[in-house]
Amino acid sequence: MRVRVADETRTGNVIDLRSYDLEITAVAEAIRDENTDSPVAIDCPPPGPAHAHVGAIRAGMAWSLRPALAAAARSRGHAPPQADALAEVRDLLDDLDAPAIDLRDARRRVAETTDAAEELREEVATLRGRVRALREADADPTDAEADLAETTRLLSEAETERIAAEQTLARAREQARADRERRRERLRLEDRAANLRRSARKSLADDVREAFEEAREKLPVDAEPPVSAALAVARVAALDAPVVVGTVESFDRVDALAEWVDAPVVRV
Repeated sequence: MRVRVADETRTGNVIDLRSYDLEITAVAEAIRDENTDSPVAIDCPPPGPAHAHVGAIRAGMAWSLRPALAAAARSRGHAPPQADALAEVRDLLDDLDAPAIDLRDARRRVAETTDAAEELREEVATLRGRVRALREADADPTDAEADLAETTRLLSEAETERIAAEQTLARAREQARADRERRRERLRLEDRAANLRRSARKSLADDVREAFEEAREKLPVDAEPPVSAALAVARVAALDAPVVVGTVESFDRVDALAEWVDAPVVRV
């Protein structure tokens, strides 16, 4: 790896940066290329699945053992027996992706066309009464009849639009019902996926637990449980990217630490 900090560049599998005032998380983020403002730049192989769990080891670190062991197993090429079932559930979840149906536009269109048709219907009734009255009075109903014919035509068009709007709303409601069914199915599949992921993590962790316990028993330093366990997981995992290590008692020699972990190490 190549490490650049301040105006200095260092290369090798073991880099000691204790002479610089660097945060261990900033160095780990530089390895993962997550922090472009980091005071240190590190060129190294890309981090694998275990690096997120044991890529930064220091006193008082908060972590969970089982996910770390599962990631270590993945880094060694282990695959859980639940992998195929989990992939199938994920495919089903992808197929269920669909936009939510919004009925508001369809309902508003039905209300608008219904009101328009009702107004025209009342106007037609009024015009019919006017034509009838003119005829009974032996007056000329020609203009009123023309108005009645035109308004009747507009009413026919409005009714057609109202029926079309109601049909659109009916289809939208059917789609909304299907969408609710999809959401229920999505929740069921998400629960299924979560259960499979938990089972997969347990299976993967069990695959490397014996190697982990052996590494922890042979740890050549006295360290608090989080650090000792993290170092043991790091030794079990396949780590191409460097491990960043903070205060670890008895590991003053960084090369000895790197040799035991069997991975590149940056000491901060």
